[in-house]
Amino acid sequence: MILLALAGQTQAQERAQRDAADYPSKPLRFVVPSTPGGGADVLARTMGPRMAEGFGKSVIIENRAGAGGIIGSEIVARAPADGYTFLIVAGGYTLNPSLYIKLPYDTMRDFERVSLIACGPNLLVVHNTVPVHSVQELIAFAKARPNYLNYASSGIGTTSYLGTEIFKVMTGVEMVHVPYNGAGASTAAAIAGEVHLIMSAPAALIPHAKTGRVRALGVTSARRLPVIPTVPTIAESGLTGYEVNNCYGILVPARTPSAIIARLNSEIIRSLRVPEARAHLESVGFEVLGTSPGEFTAFAKADMAKWAKELKAAGIRPQ
Repeated sequence: MILLALAGQTQAQERAQRDAADYPSKPLRFVVPSTPGGGADVLARTMGPRMAEGFGKSVIIENRAGAGGIIGSEIVARAPADGYTFLIVAGGYTLNPSLYIKLPYDTMRDFERVSLIACGPNLLVVHNTVPVHSVQELIAFAKARPNYLNYASSGIGTTSYLGTEIFKVMTGVEMVHVPYNGAGASTAAAIAGEVHLIMSAPAALIPHAKTGRVRALGVTSARRLPVIPTVPTIAESGLTGYEVNNCYGILVPARTPSAIIARLNSEIIRSLRVPEARAHLESVGFEVLGTSPGEFTAFAKADMAKWAKELKAAGIRPQ
């Protein structure tokens, strides 16, 4: 029996090696667990064509939005572990374990981490009909009108939601949450004036801030964004210690062969180093990274611990 088991393991290893040598032999599926227009979608659509060039195979972008990224993540967690289906995740990946008592997958065990690809803050904007021009003016306006202002988010389990909730706790303001199905929808709502304000990825908001449709009040990072250097951080606007960043990474299903993960990691990093791709991503507020699988795993564990601590301090309980 032992010999049979060893023979079976050897055959499986040989099969995995053959699959890795032939990878990829068909189109690849790049799942984005949010609607078009958000930060994850911008990254995927910037990287996808460059990865296709490197692989010599089509990379098909598939938006599967809902539940703060949980729906798309579950699809990939249950996909074959062959490297042909991979997922881009944002802050919800490390946030959701502290927000939900039960998820349909295990955040660490059901995925292999391939690379941490980029980080970036959210941008706090108000619609141009809201008569405030700074974070402090927003706080004063909101305090004088409890629950008058409403804010959009791309769903519970996203940094657009958590960043605003932490802002509310730190300032003592009361605002009404209006969740949307993904960053594209929530950003469109803020630009159209369906809601008063939003914290979301700068990529889709900066052009409308420049035209005056929305007014940028602050960035959620510790440092100002080089692309909009006149917009202060929320921390320097009076909320000392406030910092919420959104980091993005690539995952594959657990038990994907290490050789395939290595090839995928190589193409991800190569796509991020294409000069025009990197320049475009930096121009819309991303810090471009491209790490090893081990570095991404270490980051994910630390970020999960950080969010668990911050949510507890903010009085936000799992549901």
